[in-house]
Amino acid sequence: MSSSSLWQRFQQYFLYYRDLGFSLDISRMKFPDDFFEKMQPKIDQAFAGMRALEAGAIANPTEKRMVGHYWLRNPALAPTPEIRTEIEETMKRVKTFAADVHAGKITAENGKRFKHVLLIGIGGSALGPQFVSDALGSRRDPMDIFFFDNTDPDGFDRVFEKMSNELAQTLVVVVSKSGGTKETRNGMLEAEVRFKEKGLPFNKHAVAVTGVGSDLDKYAEKNSWLARFPMHDWIGGRTSVMSAVGLLPMALQGLDIDDFLAGAAAMDEHTRTQNVIQNAAMLLALMWYHAGNGKGDKDMVILPYKDRLALFAKYLQQLVMESLGKEKDLDGKIVHQGIAVYGNKGSTDQHAYVQQLRDGVLNFFVT
Repeated sequence: MSSSSLWQRFQQYFLYYRDLGFSLDISRMKFPDDFFEKMQPKIDQAFAGMRALEAGAIANPTEKRMVGHYWLRNPALAPTPEIRTEIEETMKRVKTFAADVHAGKITAENGKRFKHVLLIGIGGSALGPQFVSDALGSRRDPMDIFFFDNTDPDGFDRVFEKMSNELAQTLVVVVSKSGGTKETRNGMLEAEVRFKEKGLPFNKHAVAVTGVGSDLDKYAEKNSWLARFPMHDWIGGRTSVMSAVGLLPMALQGLDIDDFLAGAAAMDEHTRTQNVIQNAAMLLALMWYHAGNGKGDKDMVILPYKDRLALFAKYLQQLVMESLGKEKDLDGKIVHQGIAVYGNKGSTDQHAYVQQLRDGVLNFFVT
């Protein structure tokens, strides 16, 4: 393609949201000129599906559950007054709890202020908070945050060493929707043992984020933990970062959760427009569909060049692969579809496996 043609294509397919400082360039994707026209029936179907989901339609026929992470950043969209109230009350409680910890109204048993947060979770219950903490945190944050996201005993020890054994000033946040996730329970039990060895009452340091009535919820109530926050049954782990799962550790770390939610809500406004060429989410979905022939024939490579976005590849990997990786479609038809996602950091990867991407089998596309 000539340079003039590339420039013309760039002008046509470069999208910029000035108010968000966000841009998307799909001009180098090799889709045909009539691609959008041919995809219009699927585009219409996707928009209709989104409207139904946001209105409270059952999205998971097996578990008969709604999918409502959209409502978290704009509770006014919630399908019932009860759900809206639940979201708003949880948000208030998160902000109040974090403010009380920072102000010294909630302290460790010895009266000292909490300095550290230890979040115990697995999958989306850890990946979301980890990504946000790494991307937005700074040395000026009022509390340091650490994670148990595996069951490796050596990993536990390394985290405790990083906290300089200051367990007496450590707040533990245990996250599990079901309350029965074995990896999370193992991490919690390991922390309990360590606190006991130091002569510290674990319940005076512990907070639960879990489903109402779950095993963890009952355990935390029975043992008089500091607080319990709900993880709604219409929220999945991979989309939970804007619920108490992500907002509580963010608020404790000192990040502005109001701005975080406002930014997400603003992006929602942009990505609900049915003008496809102005809808970044729809454009990305269409490009992924085109690159993978509609069923993931090629892998997705993501190469963030910002150190703060190093975990973005892992976060997107879970979000995409857990969402799209399916054996059957909603009609029960065998499809075996999904998109494999991998990546790390751009500069590092350029001097590692990008050699194969440049010269090897063309079985990938770059986001």
